[in-house]
This record gives sequence, structure tokens and C-alpha cells, in this order.
Amino acid sequence: MPKEFLCVDLGKRSFDEVLSIQRRVVASRQAGNLPDVLLFVEHPPTYTLGRGGCREHLLVDEVELERLGARWIETDRGGDITFHGPGQLVGYPVVDLRLWKRDVHAYLRALEQVLIESLEQFEIKAVRDPGLTGVWHSKGKLAAIGVRVARWVTSHGFALNIHTDLRYFTHIVPCGIFGRKVSSMEDVLRQSVAVNLVKDSVSLAFSRVFERDVVMARQADFEQILSCESI
Repeated sequence: MPKEFLCVDLGKRSFDEVLSIQRRVVASRQAGNLPDVLLFVEHPPTYTLGRGGCREHLLVDEVELERLGARWIETDRGGDITFHGPGQLVGYPVVDLRLWKRDVHAYLRALEQVLIESLEQFEIKAVRDPGLTGVWHSKGKLAAIGVRVARWVTSHGFALNIHTDLRYFTHIVPCGIFGRKVSSMEDVLRQSVAVNLVKDSVSLAFSRVFERDVVMARQADFEQILSCESI
């Protein structure tokens, strides 16, 4: 099993740009030219629909989307519809499951565990909901999870609401689940939460759950590595 993974904070970037980065990272991981990677990013307002999701779970038309300043993208991850936007920590782990466990369901449960342990550090009691993927609190869903696995290498990942504007979720049926609320860390705690502290907590929990060391990489260094890989 690999002993380390790279953790890279990409800052604020569009969904399309980061999807392109993910595909390059996946190709390099499949070729064995990179270790496992965990990408952090914050997206501008974007609604995404996974494979097999229902288009009707978007409850507004294009005119309203434009008014909201939000984009609509159909993508290749699993799951239904969700929202990405400011105040949300999105994590994209690129993991070779052949070197961990050849079990996609175990991987999904491991991602949930990462988030549950991370939230514990902020005294938030988060739980799984049997039969549903994601991380929940009595006030609502705190994190959505949707992944893709190609040749046993993962992409896409999780979206954890820190201080997300929850009104964006009123325009969709989140994850295709009717009658369930969405919440955020600040909604639960009723106080501000430092995003950088959440990133630290998630990366350390990822290290524990997947049993490997965290190696932080600067954006510039990481992009240089990817540039060399594409030559």
C-alpha cells in the first residue's frame, strides 16, 4: 500500500477547470506516475447532475439560473443533483483502489468516515443515514458524496458545507432525496468556522482513515508535475 498521498489546495476554480485537472491526475495515477492525490477546491455557484440523475430535480429554468449567477453541468460522477458554491469545501480524492481495497462501497463508507471524524473536531456529531450516501446531522445533510471509478482509480468526491448559502439548495431536490433538509457547519454551530481549519481536519482524517501520510504540495509545484506528465 502507498505510504503517502499529495494534498493540494487549488483555491477557487471553476468546475470545468478542475474536472480537466482531475482527468489528467487520474490518467497519471492509472499509469503509476503519481501517488494518490487529494484536491481541495471551492467552486463558483454550480449545480451538477450525476449519471442516472433526474433533470427534473432542478426546480428552476435557465432564466432563474442566470439570475442566481449559477451554472448547470451534467457530469460523469455517480449520484443525483447537488450544488457546489462559495463557503463549501469540495474534495476530490484520486485513489488507486487496487492498492487499498477493490471495493467501491467500502470507499464510499471511508469517505463518510473521513468527514464524520473531521466534524468531530468541531464538536459536531455527524452520522450516516442507512441506505443513503453522505453525512448527516439532525439539522440536515452536511456533506454530499458522488464518485467515479475508472480502472479502479477514483475521481470526484465530496462537498462539505461550511458556511454555504443554503438558499441555493431550495432550487433543487438535493441528491434526489425529497423532504430532507441541507445544513452547514455554521448553521449547526451558530458561529463562524475557519475554512483552513476544516481543510486541516479533513486532510488529517483522510490520513488516518486511509492509513497514509499527508504530503502538502503547492499549487505551482503540483501543476509543474502535471505539466511534465503531459509531455
